[in-house]
Amino acid sequence: MKRIFLIIFGLFGFISEAQTGAVKGKIIDKQSEKPLVGVLVTLVGNESIEAVTDNNGNFRLLNIPIGRQNLTISFTGYENTSVSDLDVTTGKDNLLTISMIEKFNALDEIVVTSGSSKAKAINKMALVSTKQFTTEEVNRYAGGRSDVARLVSNFAGVSTGDDSRNDIVVRGNSPSGMLWRIEGMPVPSPNHFSTLGTTGGPISALNPNLLANSDFLTSAFPAEYGNAISGVFDLSFRKGNPDDYEYMISAGAYPGVEFMAEGPLGKKGGSFVAAARYGFVGVLGLAGTDAQPNYRDISFNVDLGKSKIGNFSVFGIYGTSDIKFLGSKIDKEDPFAAQDEDAFVKSGFASIGLKHNLEIGTRSYLKTIIGASNAENSYRNDRYYGFQTPNETKLSFTDIKNSENRITFSTLFNSKINKKTTFRAGLLFEHYTLDAKMASRDRQQDSDGDGYPDFVQVVDNNGSYNIMQPFAQGQFRLTEKLTFNAGVHGQYFSINKEFVLEPRTALSYAVNPKNTISFGFGIHHQSVPVPVLFLNEFVDGNPLQTNKNLDLVESKHYVLGYDVRLAKKWRGKVEVYYQDINKAAVQSFPSSYSSLTEGADFGYSIDKTSLISKGKGYNQGIEFTVEKFFSEGYYALFTTSFFESKYKGSDGIERNSPFNNGYVVNLLGGKEFRIGREKKNVFSIDTKFTTAGGRYYTPVDLAASNDAGYEIRDDANAFSKQYDPYLRLDIKFGIKFNSKKKKRFHQFYIDFQNVTNHTNIFTKEYNRLTNSINQKDQIGFSPDFGYKFQF
Repeated sequence: MKRIFLIIFGLFGFISEAQTGAVKGKIIDKQSEKPLVGVLVTLVGNESIEAVTDNNGNFRLLNIPIGRQNLTISFTGYENTSVSDLDVTTGKDNLLTISMIEKFNALDEIVVTSGSSKAKAINKMALVSTKQFTTEEVNRYAGGRSDVARLVSNFAGVSTGDDSRNDIVVRGNSPSGMLWRIEGMPVPSPNHFSTLGTTGGPISALNPNLLANSDFLTSAFPAEYGNAISGVFDLSFRKGNPDDYEYMISAGAYPGVEFMAEGPLGKKGGSFVAAARYGFVGVLGLAGTDAQPNYRDISFNVDLGKSKIGNFSVFGIYGTSDIKFLGSKIDKEDPFAAQDEDAFVKSGFASIGLKHNLEIGTRSYLKTIIGASNAENSYRNDRYYGFQTPNETKLSFTDIKNSENRITFSTLFNSKINKKTTFRAGLLFEHYTLDAKMASRDRQQDSDGDGYPDFVQVVDNNGSYNIMQPFAQGQFRLTEKLTFNAGVHGQYFSINKEFVLEPRTALSYAVNPKNTISFGFGIHHQSVPVPVLFLNEFVDGNPLQTNKNLDLVESKHYVLGYDVRLAKKWRGKVEVYYQDINKAAVQSFPSSYSSLTEGADFGYSIDKTSLISKGKGYNQGIEFTVEKFFSEGYYALFTTSFFESKYKGSDGIERNSPFNNGYVVNLLGGKEFRIGREKKNVFSIDTKFTTAGGRYYTPVDLAASNDAGYEIRDDANAFSKQYDPYLRLDIKFGIKFNSKKKKRFHQFYIDFQNVTNHTNIFTKEYNRLTNSINQKDQIGFSPDFGYKFQF
């Protein structure tokens, strides 16, 4: 190991640092999103390097020295802004989209804003509970596995206690309450090995190298978002380099092998960017199971350029995954399989959209998206009855085949009425076609007397339904310090023919340049998870879907926030929230069940039928964030949340939800060291410490399980037990080389995850082979590594 490090550091003496980089981009008006012409962009410290935006708002800065650089952006009548600590390398041009806001008072003095533009959301209508993140953060933070879902687990209000999945638990809500959007279009869960109705998975299929800066919202979101009650991932794909062809080859333990290409397209200013990946984590033994997971994905964004009838672009993402759990090759401690079973898992999804942006006058635009998505998964489970006895018999135990297709149409009209008022309205229409089938012996009777549980068709649905969501909202800059947003969102669900109106509002008041107070309120609705909605109940021997007419679950969010600029590049934030939930699905007789507890596992309940919409719940808490934006070669982030998540089933007893961790603490930091003769190569160290309260779970009723031969939980004491606290420490080392040759850049990293090898509990479950309760643990110490070559 010592020799390896000596060789690596020895390379610095042979690498020339004479190359320069380039920064290109577009400057737009934040309210109208129209390009700004004549904006001056200047490199700080070398004012001779500057550019002025052209008729399309584009600028180019060439021959920029390698390393972290700062830009200032100024334009008459607009508030000055800046871009800080931009990482300029020899391997790739930096592509930026920068928004500027018109001065409230034309006589205001020009003052360059401090801090970071990341402190505010990209969506101008989001004033509370929103965090903007960058691709650099996805790849920078220790323990992140190049996964945007795992990135947001570092933010206040987001918790995780399961390294095997990237489910996003926002403020005590189920992960099924999440909304994923790509380029403004709702999409199925963009994760490998995802199942119907879930929003997470073991491995992300979202390629961070194609993402632009994006927003993550945790509550009281603006009126354009709907059919979600916990959070929103509003993702944007970046555009390709409009001038030069660029390529990347990389390999990483979790993302796998990747090839990416981008460059100009046509003569109208178009561009393309596309990437393909193939995973090989199982080959490295880092999957947390003896089975071999296989997965691959493709992502692309093609901008066809500006024409007389507007700007067209096509974007998409496609992924497939499969794994075989063969009992004879599975260790008894494997968290995902059992030795008396063979299981075969397949999943796939695809989303493609055509986006059209039409400028209307000088202050308005109309954005329209037509898209289609598909998500399908299958799970076949064969069980060996009489395992390892002379009477051993192999029978099909579970057979699941799900396919969900949706066609999406959305349109959004945005108009900057004046510098103080912006109006936005639109409509989202989604047509779903669902083919869901599930046959299982789980918890079934032996009515035919063959000695085995009957193989019953639990779910058999082949139908369609529609969701329509109109909205309208406005932003009003009432004074220089006071901004007010108000809007209304509508939602129509064709299955139960329910239409709801949801008011949304937010207020931001800048007490002074360093202190801001904000408030947000919103009503949100979402249907009960689809797998529960279409369960079959046998009435007089006939299958009936007795849950289809359940009401939409209602959630009311209240948020109060305080934001303070502690020092240059330092920010502090506190938010207090309360969420009141009604009309959750519960059983018609006294029980502890509620649909609010769904999403805590890989699948959903298969025996909860004839449900009624009378369940209640609430989430409340306080969140703290202290953040040092990257500058002077280092960054720091401290977030902590203290919260309570409770629900009531039809028995009226208040219980912990399975997502009631109670507290989450994250501490991240990193430092870059400039090395080499001219200090333009980089050695970096990043670290992350996380601890959280354990999740609540329902204990196994051992006696009842032994009598039945399968796991039975003690539902009378639902979620009364809590796992031990979650704890993990990650440390990451990285090296970046800027080559002496044009367009060459190398990057290496190794990420030591869970370096203390702390044992975090995965589950406690019934072992039918030993008639006992077993504890299965999550993966311990695990190294992640990667290499990237850009040219």
